[in-house]
Amino acid sequence: MTVYLPIAELSVNIFIILGMGAAVGFLSGMFGVGGGFLITPLLIFYNIPPVVAVATGANQVVASSISGAITHFRRGTIDVKLGTVLLGGGLVGASVGVWLFSILRRMGQLDLTISLLYVVLLGSVGGLMLWESIGAMRKAAKNLPTALRRPGQHIWIHGLPMKMRFKKSKIYLSVIPVAALGFFIGMLTSIMGVGGGFIMVPAMIYLLRIPTSVVVGTSLFQIVFVSAYTVIVQASTNYTVDIVLAFVLMIAGVIGAQYGVRVGQRLRGEQLRALLALLVLAVGIRLAVELVIPPEDIYSVVSAGFGY
Repeated sequence: MTVYLPIAELSVNIFIILGMGAAVGFLSGMFGVGGGFLITPLLIFYNIPPVVAVATGANQVVASSISGAITHFRRGTIDVKLGTVLLGGGLVGASVGVWLFSILRRMGQLDLTISLLYVVLLGSVGGLMLWESIGAMRKAAKNLPTALRRPGQHIWIHGLPMKMRFKKSKIYLSVIPVAALGFFIGMLTSIMGVGGGFIMVPAMIYLLRIPTSVVVGTSLFQIVFVSAYTVIVQASTNYTVDIVLAFVLMIAGVIGAQYGVRVGQRLRGEQLRALLALLVLAVGIRLAVELVIPPEDIYSVVSAGFGY
């Protein structure tokens, strides 16, 4: 069964799109990530134009994140105060990112930029997460103590001004690194169509020292609003959101996220990080292969700003 996508200007198999949305929604709820780092490359692999995949993928991120965030809110695993600070930086970063997105599109360098960013970010973040999680699981298997920061120990981030107490996360920290993290994630959301959870989650765990149980819900809380803002701005500025594709992905993503949250609650923190790292690396390697293998069609036809 096929359905026509008016903005992407092509017909697709609706069951394949539903499968993509459900799978990414499941992973979103399981790992506390928006899922954009998966759905955007998957759409590109399925020959959806990158400019449409980025903008529409952000819409699917909103649906999956809302579904997962509601479940975490009911369980009390969201630090709303910390999420609000992240959100403030994220909205500013998303605005800057949409501006850069428009510039790169006019220059004709958007597709290459998106692919390169994915390869670099997914490869580096996935490699670091996998290395750390394997080390943690080895120590757990040998009953060795895991090297954690003691309450009296501090790193340079703790010396920054404008500190605020986040009671839910049990930390006393400057809002500067929190807002800066949100700003960076906001830019990635608008340029790459990602929720940014694959960077935010490890950054909150290893850099800000926030408990894993709170990190997942708080990450989804910030992703919901920043991704929604990005979709609205992209739709009104660049006209690249395909509502038919977005609707199909949204329905499947919401359903998949509910099951993902349930499975994620049964796994230990280091297991979740290892699985997420493997997924991140797999997507990064797949995109890297696409960049180095010569295409079957050397020439392409450009119509209405989209490359086919």
